[in-house]
Amino acid sequence: MKRYFVYLMFDGTPFHGWQVQPNANSVQEEIEQALQTLEQRKVEIVGAGRTDTGVHAEEMVFHFDTDQKWDKRTFIHRLNSLLPKTIAVFDLREVKADFHARFDATSRTYRYIICRKKNPFWLNRAYFFNRDLNVDKMNRAATYLVGKKDFTSFSKVHTQTFTNVCELTHAEWKEEGDFLIFEIRANRFLRNMVRAVVGTLIEVGIGKRRVEDVSAILAAKNRSDAGASVPASGLYLCKIEYPEEGFIQDLQNHKTS
Repeated sequence: MKRYFVYLMFDGTPFHGWQVQPNANSVQEEIEQALQTLEQRKVEIVGAGRTDTGVHAEEMVFHFDTDQKWDKRTFIHRLNSLLPKTIAVFDLREVKADFHARFDATSRTYRYIICRKKNPFWLNRAYFFNRDLNVDKMNRAATYLVGKKDFTSFSKVHTQTFTNVCELTHAEWKEEGDFLIFEIRANRFLRNMVRAVVGTLIEVGIGKRRVEDVSAILAAKNRSDAGASVPASGLYLCKIEYPEEGFIQDLQNHKTS
């Protein structure tokens, strides 16, 4: 039995998130159905995480087990031919039998995109927000998030996580033309966490909150103390990292960024 990591990207607009759920189309369901056709058997996959309805991914990873030895090029071509246009596989890597797409990930990086001018080509791809924002204050506020901290105030309530502590290593806003892009990296994320963080930092940017309020919000451990969640359309999962020793194949053809 072999285990493979599969790397893919998807447009989250038509999906009700990653995870299989009754009476709703999900990314995981589409992939499992395609793999079932490809391997002529029932296949269950394990994703690196769960994205919510409307959230996109530039890089998502899942693992699956199989008796077949797949050639990367053949697998990618055949699976992509079975998947909808909104999902695209771009890499396949053989890993050790106990290497886990979710639990062995060392970091995950998200980006949130704000478009400051109305642009029909970015509909469902970014959050249109045309009020003036103080980006310097937003970046100063973001520094309070970095480190190993309890993010209960930025989490969806009544989740089943064993802890709300996450270790953030990067949180920064950058201006690129008409766009304002927030990049955030951590070992793990809570449900709705990035969207709540962005909503709170926007409130700092428009002057509704002070820079130092972020520290008090973290300490409160109360979701109602943080800002409103921004729309899912601007959120992208863009990088998942793993320790190299889990991979069997060489890294030569693996996508890097």
